[in-house]
Amino acid sequence: MAGFDAATFWEQAGRHLTRYGGGSFVREPIVAAHGSWVTTAAGRDVLDFTSGQMSAILGHSHPRIVATLVEAAGKIDHLYSNMISPPVVELSTRLAESLPAPLEKVQLLSTGSEANEAALRLAKLVTGGWEIVSFSRSYHGVTQGSLSATYAAGRRGYGPTMPGNFALPTPNAYRPDITGEDGGLDWRRQLDLGFAAIDAASTGALAACIVEPIISAGGLLVPPPGYLTALQAKCRERGMLLIFDEAQTGLCRTGDWYAFEDEGVVPDILTLSKTLGAGLPLAAVVTSSQIEQTAYERGYFFFTTHTNDPLVAAVGTTVLDVLESERLDQTSQRLGAMMRERLLAIGDRHGVVGDVRGRGLLQGLELVLDRATKEPAESLGDQVTQRCWELGLHMNLARVPGLGGTFRIAPPLTISDDELDRGLDILEIAISEQIGGHARG
Repeated sequence: MAGFDAATFWEQAGRHLTRYGGGSFVREPIVAAHGSWVTTAAGRDVLDFTSGQMSAILGHSHPRIVATLVEAAGKIDHLYSNMISPPVVELSTRLAESLPAPLEKVQLLSTGSEANEAALRLAKLVTGGWEIVSFSRSYHGVTQGSLSATYAAGRRGYGPTMPGNFALPTPNAYRPDITGEDGGLDWRRQLDLGFAAIDAASTGALAACIVEPIISAGGLLVPPPGYLTALQAKCRERGMLLIFDEAQTGLCRTGDWYAFEDEGVVPDILTLSKTLGAGLPLAAVVTSSQIEQTAYERGYFFFTTHTNDPLVAAVGTTVLDVLESERLDQTSQRLGAMMRERLLAIGDRHGVVGDVRGRGLLQGLELVLDRATKEPAESLGDQVTQRCWELGLHMNLARVPGLGGTFRIAPPLTISDDELDRGLDILEIAISEQIGGHARG
């Protein structure tokens, strides 16, 4: 980028930016992004295999999103939170039409943390309980309620979390903690034991269980077939509401419009964020008319400055338009199958690949030092990530303490076949280089 002063940029960044997330900033400023690519100040184009923060499902600067922003910003952008505009009603209607009954009541917010916070407040108000269950490797946000239901990161050093939060063992078929006669995960027994422990600790005020249908930050884990159905039954036995957090899995990412459709389990409350705004700050809480009516009668209170903002609501409707018109659910299925086949082939050639898992264009690749012992590759993932960046590919490594790391691969749904192949070629080159080129015999 002509005229860009890198020294001044980093001096000002170091002086004025708060550091967050426990890591360091990528040491190349990003000055542009388009489609499946981001461009650095040095003029390097880097393929984005994370869709920004797992959000830009239509790629960066999609022309229809840009056009919607220009039009909406010139017409109606922000209102008092109790004022309702046509873009808000249109998006809420479209979301309800895309979902199975009884999900039809929608509240629009800005972030996933807010949406999960609102969902938890709804559940507590409607059930009269206050205890929340979530997976032991969950990530649901950074606000007080959503963070209290998060166990993957962010808990240490901030004092007490909200009382009444219980961790349910995370189903991990690759690293089973409770095994059956075949050596595989005995998830039914794990689930029974998990709820037995929760029942023992509960004061009798269980309100909700909040989970991702595919556990992302915990290592891209897909619950075994039948698990979500059994989980729903456990909730109903206890009068709890089931909340699905589909921040990363919703809206065609996994090949279905919603990840819960794979098993046909309809939650009591659904939260959406990330993919709904395709990179812009838009989230939604969707529930049934019965739950909404009870919450209203009991004085449900949750709104922010940007509740039901018309500008991002218009963007959300455009996102749905593009997903439908371009049939990106089918694209996700096709490209997801192609990506999985390539990742499995990489695993066949390189013994450091312990497992490949996921659905659609949300795939995980776990690295290990030894495939037989599954010894974690604590530093290898970082080395591969850095080498990928140098070669022109941005990758994200989900680090799980004591269990090494898993690449979360989530490119835009609009990525081309050639771009996907190119990224996977770079990934294999980086893996090969970091292990000295040794292939599995």
